[in-house]
Amino acid sequence: MKKVLSLTIALLMLFSSIFFIVSCDKDEEGDTVSFKFTVVHSNGEEKSFDVTTNKKRVGAALIEKNLISGEDGPYGLYVKTVDGETLDYEKDGKYWAFYINGEYASTGVDMTDIVNGESYSFKAE
Repeated sequence: MKKVLSLTIALLMLFSSIFFIVSCDKDEEGDTVSFKFTVVHSNGEEKSFDVTTNKKRVGAALIEKNLISGEDGPYGLYVKTVDGETLDYEKDGKYWAFYINGEYASTGVDMTDIVNGESYSFKAE
């Protein structure tokens, strides 16, 4: 009886782990969505883009459109380049700040789900 219970618990843990890994895929795809994306460059120039994608997360959509790039770090994607402009805090004291609806984001771009009606931006700071 103990072996059956132990085996059942082990199988449940295995399936739970597999489900968690699959559901956390940051390149998940879904229905086609559109959102407004704005970039404020270090010289103050502002550019807007209408992004249409089937990606579920903002970061995946912006990477797909070649609007951002960076390096994976301990807290997710560290965005270094936006719309062709590269900032490096260690070299020039500036970085790309991520905003949702004009508010400083509390989540990283690669972990932020696209929500219909919201706008996203990066500002050089």
